[in-house]
Amino acid sequence: MIQQTDYTIAEASKHPVSTGISAPPRRASVLLVDDDDLYRDALQMHLADAGFDVASFAGGRAALDYLDAGNPADVILLDWRMPEMNGLEVLRELRSRDIPTPVIFLTALSDDTHEEAALAGGAVDFIDKSRRVAILVKRIELIADSQKLGPESDGTQGMQFRLGELELRLDINRAFWRGQVVALTLTEFRMVSRLAMKPGEDVSYRELYDLVHGKDFVAGYGADGFRTNVRTFIKRIRKKFRSLDDTFACIENYASFGYRWKPT
Repeated sequence: MIQQTDYTIAEASKHPVSTGISAPPRRASVLLVDDDDLYRDALQMHLADAGFDVASFAGGRAALDYLDAGNPADVILLDWRMPEMNGLEVLRELRSRDIPTPVIFLTALSDDTHEEAALAGGAVDFIDKSRRVAILVKRIELIADSQKLGPESDGTQGMQFRLGELELRLDINRAFWRGQVVALTLTEFRMVSRLAMKPGEDVSYRELYDLVHGKDFVAGYGADGFRTNVRTFIKRIRKKFRSLDDTFACIENYASFGYRWKPT
């Protein structure tokens, strides 16, 4: 008998049957947005079997209305190609409404260009639909768990942190540069916080990546694939600071290792 973990995400749409495995306690609430009815219904069933509380919609506007009504979502699974509003447009609308829920893109467009666009738009992950359902389940768990933690776990939450021209409001996850708010996503804020709280100290690619995906998560695209992911985030962060101050140069790269925050 084929177990659930033997299915790929794409294959789940071809086999919409229950596995018969008893569901574990609820781990997170998931909002699934995909215009492919068969795929969406099958994936919703498999995620529910895995213990998630799943709400699904065929389009972005309905999903946005669902969130605006105050309904919860720990993680959003978002299809890239959809009519009316594509996935990237939905993501941008989420962020413009100050909805910080982590977004995972589900797509068959598994190339670096689309992945970079997704991450630059504020997504936390980009998963090919051919991956096994068990892989998606693990990623949802890791991302949902990571969002429950602040940038540090040493009791600094709820306080202000200042370093030169930088001010971090850890209670509301907001960064300010020379008194102006920097429009960082939650993940970007955590990366900046980790670097700034260790000024002059080298922080590895792995440590920064763990802020996004959870400790010891194994990235795709080879053993060191996470480095490309982190570089994309840092590029985006630098761009946001430089939009306020074109002389910004506090984030330095330590070749082959990671980054450091250089105090001004």
